[in-house]
Amino acid sequence: MTLSHTDSYWQFSKIPNIEESNFNKILERFYSLGVAGLTRENIQNSLDGRLDDNEQPVVVKIKLGEINRKLIPGMDSITERIHSLEGRNGYTKETISHMKATLEDKEVRYISFEDSNTRGLTGAKYGQSNSKDHTWGIYAYNKGVHFEEKDQEFEASRGGSHGVGKIASNAASDLHMMFFANCDKDGEQHLGGTIQLIEHQYQNEYYRSTGYFAKLEGSKFMPFENYFEDIFEKQTRGLKIVIPFLRKSFYQEDEIVRSVCDSFFVSILEKKLIVHINDLVIDASTIEEIVNNPAYYEQDISAMKKVFTPLYVRTYKNETPRVIEIPHGNSTFKFNLYFNYDEQIPKGRVAIIRTIGMKIEDFMVKNNSTKPFNGVLIGSSNEDVYLKSLENESHTQISSDDIKNPELKKQARKFINNLTKELLKVIEEAVRKHNPVDGKINTSDLLYTMELDFKENLADSFGAIKIKNGRNIVTSDEGKNADTAPAKEKRKKKKDEKNVKPTNTGVRRKKTKPDNGDVDGAVDDLKDEFKINPYRVERLLLNDQEIIQLNLSGDGDVAKAKRCNLKFNIVDGMGKEYMGEFNMLKNYVKVIDKNTNVECKVEKDAIKNVSIQKGIVNLQLALQPTYNRSLKFIYYVEV
Repeated sequence: MTLSHTDSYWQFSKIPNIEESNFNKILERFYSLGVAGLTRENIQNSLDGRLDDNEQPVVVKIKLGEINRKLIPGMDSITERIHSLEGRNGYTKETISHMKATLEDKEVRYISFEDSNTRGLTGAKYGQSNSKDHTWGIYAYNKGVHFEEKDQEFEASRGGSHGVGKIASNAASDLHMMFFANCDKDGEQHLGGTIQLIEHQYQNEYYRSTGYFAKLEGSKFMPFENYFEDIFEKQTRGLKIVIPFLRKSFYQEDEIVRSVCDSFFVSILEKKLIVHINDLVIDASTIEEIVNNPAYYEQDISAMKKVFTPLYVRTYKNETPRVIEIPHGNSTFKFNLYFNYDEQIPKGRVAIIRTIGMKIEDFMVKNNSTKPFNGVLIGSSNEDVYLKSLENESHTQISSDDIKNPELKKQARKFINNLTKELLKVIEEAVRKHNPVDGKINTSDLLYTMELDFKENLADSFGAIKIKNGRNIVTSDEGKNADTAPAKEKRKKKKDEKNVKPTNTGVRRKKTKPDNGDVDGAVDDLKDEFKINPYRVERLLLNDQEIIQLNLSGDGDVAKAKRCNLKFNIVDGMGKEYMGEFNMLKNYVKVIDKNTNVECKVEKDAIKNVSIQKGIVNLQLALQPTYNRSLKFIYYVEV
């Protein structure tokens, strides 16, 4: 391999022929993460570079602005390179065309990330030294390499591990260009950079896709001492990333603010991190005000279905952590779990946090993603080592998918399953605590037996209520025959039969009058009323509301109806029914049809115009403070 000697600022390695005609695929992956992913990656790198003997927080200053294109070093030679590119497929042609158009702009957008209370890169004056102790050479000139700390505990706490995250900055630029300014512990200042093009022909020679902002001394790259424009200066110890030609879609200050809070709220609350975004400061004293600001976050808890940061901050600050243990092989991982149960929360998530205070993901507990809870889970250094092995490249999910070793993959799956089981125990405990059973019986076996006996007694009191095709009305096979009904019920049934008219199939149905009281033509408007078997009813009592779901799908003639009216009659533990004694207006504040999210009309004896979707009635009832939670009902449907 030989090196280019034609550019004074940018160096590309020569190759014999063009073999790869596409841009680096990792660019597209990080581009898809947007400015939130860019912000996360660069702040994580700053936290990884923190001084281990310094108690001061890492400070990251993020600036958005514009710069004159002529002030960007090496633009003349890069312009020539880009104009020499030839696309060989639709995507590369489009990208190259966009690059060329971007070069016409005199003023271009930029973003910079400057950190302090960090180490910066070491060994810059040695350039491409290939030494493991010189982090400048690893960061500047090696792809897919992650510098590892000698201190294993410190290494475990670091966020990076894949060695590809540094290309996130290239992905944010329309020209795939980025610079990094460094000041080391001795105050020496240098400037480097990279650009990601495609393999190309330039002045009758073929070159690799990656260009390095560097001098060429002999056969190795060397950095420039930093005497460039102010935007590229770094005069205090640490690192500064500068990305010119920032994509328009990345130029969003509010999105950057949210990304900082979403990913690093624990670091900020623990005073390990302070972030400046232009004139805004995010630190332990301001983050609550920011997450409670409707300009940045939804404030209605019931509407927090995708972004949970305001909930995480409250949970972490207000809840006392409990220790949960996850068995793993011959050892046990221990995590601190901050947990909050609030029935206003529409989606339950647990933020999994690394010890540096960076969130990995909003973890969904299987089959419990709609339970009303919020959690924050943090381990120690041992747990960090394992979580790090499960992270994807962008550090946004734990998964076994990328693990190649079959045994390690199996262990990873088992760990995630065990984590889910332990979290499920906490969730179920909270549900029981906030929704005690009627009568406050604390024996699950007895509760199940009593509930089963009640349903069977209630089913015994039913006749086999029929509709015109001769099948049981939405009853399960557990429903009892009319012959088993108590004598009182049989006598009452005979009395009710005065209102029952036979159809031409010999099947009875009970008629009810139309709501408008119009007698003329009333026969055509009479409704069929059906008594619902208790096995088809699901009830969930919460603090101030009740969820009721009726499954009417057992019979097509009922399920095909689009609307119905509902009536409730109180029933005692032996199945005795009390007609007309339950006043809905005195017991319910309002009723919401969850199939349509529309409020239903409530009358003294009925809930009107309720939708039926796929045979299901689904209601949310807001309860009056005086509501008797121990009541049991028989339900009637009018269709």
